[in-house]
Amino acid sequence: MSVERVEKNKTLDLRKKHIGPSCKIFFSHDPIKIIRAKGQYMYDEKGHQYLDCINNVAHVGHCHPDVVKAGAQQMELLNTNSRFLHDNLVLYAQRLQDTLPNKLSVCYFVNSGSEANDLALRLAWQYTGHKDIITLDNAYHGHVSSLIDISPYKFHHASDAELNQSVHVAPSPDVYRGKYRADHPDPATAYADEVKDIIHGVCEKGGKIAAFIAESLQSCGGQVIPPPGYFQQVAEHVRKAGGIFIADEVQVGFGRVGSHFWAFQLQGEDFVPDIVTMGKPIGNGHPMSCVVTTREVAEAFMSSGMEYFNTFGGNPVSCAIGMAVLDVIEKEDLQGNALRVGRHLTRLLEKQKEKHPLVGDIRGRGLFSGVELVKDRLKLTPATAEAQEVIYKLKEQYILLSADGPHRNVLKFKPPMCFSTENADMVVEKIDQILTELEEALGMKLHNTSNVENDSIKRKLPTDEHGHQCHSGLAHNRVSTQGVPQRTKRLRT
Repeated sequence: MSVERVEKNKTLDLRKKHIGPSCKIFFSHDPIKIIRAKGQYMYDEKGHQYLDCINNVAHVGHCHPDVVKAGAQQMELLNTNSRFLHDNLVLYAQRLQDTLPNKLSVCYFVNSGSEANDLALRLAWQYTGHKDIITLDNAYHGHVSSLIDISPYKFHHASDAELNQSVHVAPSPDVYRGKYRADHPDPATAYADEVKDIIHGVCEKGGKIAAFIAESLQSCGGQVIPPPGYFQQVAEHVRKAGGIFIADEVQVGFGRVGSHFWAFQLQGEDFVPDIVTMGKPIGNGHPMSCVVTTREVAEAFMSSGMEYFNTFGGNPVSCAIGMAVLDVIEKEDLQGNALRVGRHLTRLLEKQKEKHPLVGDIRGRGLFSGVELVKDRLKLTPATAEAQEVIYKLKEQYILLSADGPHRNVLKFKPPMCFSTENADMVVEKIDQILTELEEALGMKLHNTSNVENDSIKRKLPTDEHGHQCHSGLAHNRVSTQGVPQRTKRLRT
């Protein structure tokens, strides 16, 4: 390695000096310096091993030797752009298409999930000739300007946010704390009717729907699983209005849900999007992504007269790496592993719900799971500070987990796909211990899940790094079990 190794404090100082201050870091009060990783483990500069429950990017495991070898060998041979004929490009496109419904047959290769979703919008605008986009509340689709406009997860927290008038936000199909919940007789139809009403309102004002875009399973929104039949009904309403359906698989594709290769397939065989975007796990950490669409949409895009060219998209090295990732998923049965270990993890977490009043909901599919913490199961009061305490306490025990959702109270599991039942056992055991200590400190018991905000014990409310109070009954004390450290603003992970 030719890169100079420096002390952790100097690394942090250099980061503060040269890296944009809006680029946040995990555990900002005591960040981890990671120097290498393998499989589902990461290692700091002192050699400590951390179990990684965060990285859905290192899909088949950090630094998988087959993926590294494929990239290195191709890099030694040739790396150029897609204007030259090369087998890797077309063979990889064919491999991807084999995992998808037949109508999704045309690929555009790009370099990030943001690029993929931005291109998907361009395809929709060109194909339909319309402008209006419907997105879901708490959605996140990327960091470029066109995607910030359709990402309430981002623009809801911008001090100077101004809603794009051609963007319309539908309720997140959250059956736990959303508008229509699990006790509703037909939440799928109820949430789809909300989209129908938006379409009607847009048309009344002279607008026209270009597309509905949704993450197949919401990640930053708090591991939200749409009710079965929701996408079918939304697609029907959107297509009737002349629009198309974009499924964002950037976070959840490539077998993560276990039972299917793509998360949109959870809705049933009768649902096929018009565009699918993919990223993150596609290259196991290598910057690559893809948009797959129908022949009709692709030909309409060509009819604009504007050539589409991406300098690095679909280069031979990226395609070699992409094929290696697909090979490893198949060879090591990682989709099957996600199903088996995911079910085991869900069973363990459900037992925690039976035991701990702080656990309000367990949801997920395969190795994409969420644990929503609440201080009151009836009022669903978000246990934001408690969730932060859990992830900080886990970090002290060399386990990396994140919390997200609109209230930052959902513990998110999306580990590398080689995550094992033994890993799941260890993590849940530690969570059990931490929750027990927290509930003892708060005086919470399972038979009495009333709002602990009214606890007679008066404690100082902790604050995050921006000075906002984390509403909790916990004291601000790093040494005590009852302590809640200063927290970072939620980060997309």
